[in-house]
Amino acid sequence: MLIRKPSMIPSSEITPKEVYGNRRKFMAAAAATAGLAALTGERLVHPAVEVAAATKLPTVKSPLSTAGLTPTAYKDITTYNNFYEFGTDKGDPSRNAGHLQTYPWNVKVEGLVAKPQTFSIDELVKLRPQEERVYRFRCVEAWSMVIPWVGYSLSALIQQCQPLSSARYVQFLTLDDPRQMPEMSQVNINWPYSEGLRMDEAMHPLTLLTFGLYGETLPNQDGAPVRIVVPWKYGFKSAKSIVKIRFVAKQPPTTWNEMASNEYGFYSNVNPDVDHPRWSQKTERAIGAPIWKQRQPTLPFNGYGDQVASLYAGMDLKKNY
Repeated sequence: MLIRKPSMIPSSEITPKEVYGNRRKFMAAAAATAGLAALTGERLVHPAVEVAAATKLPTVKSPLSTAGLTPTAYKDITTYNNFYEFGTDKGDPSRNAGHLQTYPWNVKVEGLVAKPQTFSIDELVKLRPQEERVYRFRCVEAWSMVIPWVGYSLSALIQQCQPLSSARYVQFLTLDDPRQMPEMSQVNINWPYSEGLRMDEAMHPLTLLTFGLYGETLPNQDGAPVRIVVPWKYGFKSAKSIVKIRFVAKQPPTTWNEMASNEYGFYSNVNPDVDHPRWSQKTERAIGAPIWKQRQPTLPFNGYGDQVASLYAGMDLKKNY
């Protein structure tokens, strides 16, 4: 089994503090008023005041954390990103996402649920204790990281809303605000960004409703203030900056599948035997690893096969890619 209880090493010591101590600096939105900051309510945000570090999140160790992995340095996680609303180059999100206002923030839950409701970010954070989970993260572009995420299983939120028996899929819609996301007009995408999971995938305990990384609130460029993380799927399935969760009966449209269905399947499970039409998926480049260790073999289901392969019993995963 890949999942074991992690060690009791504090998150700040997983990687030496000096390795990832070069924290992002971001500017609060000019229109923001002083108030309680995102997630924990501890950080005051003032207009035009630089904040050197994100807010610490109280966490408990999770038995769902993957043991034996060395997390990627904080600097790499926060400067090498895909977030097209802030630009298509890997360094664009860290340069352009600083003005995203992440507090106040609401997430609306609607569709086939007995209890449709709107949660503030504070309500979401307080719903369950925050867990630290070290997960592999694999991008469809054949690069990977190991990230110590902070959050709790998405199933906790789903249970709170009581889906109807007719709800077979969950759709995630992200923020659609060109004023704060200036690069949206430069990309030929039908906004807002949409992703989706089958209900059993969304309910799986590994699927994480995520509020932070490295023991701190999410940096804007990594999907603040709330995203999902589905560790056995390619990274684009893990929607960032979510504002709406919708329960539906039929498979929802998803952004990259609509853009290029021959390249980006709805399921998008990590599968070394199914290549992207333009490159191989048999190996991946580990970001931040020593040069002699960067090229690594890709693991089926990103290494989480023992936990999730049963979800796809009887399916042809080369057709249902």
